[in-house]
Amino acid sequence: MTVCPTQTKPWILLISAPSGAGKTTLCDQLLRNNDCFERVITCTTRSPRSGEHDGSDYHFLSHEIFTEQLKQGAFMEHAVVYDQLYGTRKADIQAVLNKGKNPLLNLDVQGAANLREQASTHPQARLVSVFLCPGSMDELERRLRGRQTESESMITKRLEAARREIEQWGSFDYFLESSSREQDLQRLQAITYAESMRTSGVGSPNALLH
Repeated sequence: MTVCPTQTKPWILLISAPSGAGKTTLCDQLLRNNDCFERVITCTTRSPRSGEHDGSDYHFLSHEIFTEQLKQGAFMEHAVVYDQLYGTRKADIQAVLNKGKNPLLNLDVQGAANLREQASTHPQARLVSVFLCPGSMDELERRLRGRQTESESMITKRLEAARREIEQWGSFDYFLESSSREQDLQRLQAITYAESMRTSGVGSPNALLH
């Protein structure tokens, strides 16, 4: 476990990528190697995949509960992805901040766009976004097929969506082209170290929660 450098203020780290590009693996590596981040568990209305558990992989909610919490203003961001609802609750981000840690968000490109839009309306908010791009579409297809969790038609849909999502890389603060797991982690570590020691333009993630 690597101890993060003393940071000026807490901040939110957002990592996004097309489905299958490896963002979950990269987030897990970052968490294992750094004690100043904690993953914010997001919500979804889809059913758990094999090996997934409620409260650790996602908060699995019924469509009715999700929409009711949405009406109550509980969500920081939400999106409809492949006919399922996904979202990040303000309270789940605040719970991480209350521990004195930096919230780590692992979002699809649509959810990331919604969160960045929220941050843009709060000049004092501290959000750092990273786009993880697959090395090639062939590699992305190989990873999607390797998961063995989706039908052929869903793989085709995800690849088509990935081509559109990659076009949005310029909207993020950082662009990270995926290579090996070790190199991806090293590059992300460099970003997090630099941001932890930033002194200019330092806002607070709490600005997003009010």
